[in-house]
Amino acid sequence: MARRKIEEQNIRKLTRVGNQSISVTLPIDIVRELGWKEKQKVVVKRIKGGMEIRDWRK
Repeated sequence: MARRKIEEQNIRKLTRVGNQSISVTLPIDIVRELGWKEKQKVVVKRIKGGMEIRDWRK
């Protein structure tokens, strides 16, 4: 797979997973910067104009 151009690096596609879910991949550099790990819980919140993804805190 070819590398994306810098200006296209954060453009992502939505992908169907199963029958009722949609997923989106996150840029690995952002995930590493946040210190997130695989299977980590996150909170998805609807905000005006989009959504917000935050680390889940107990």
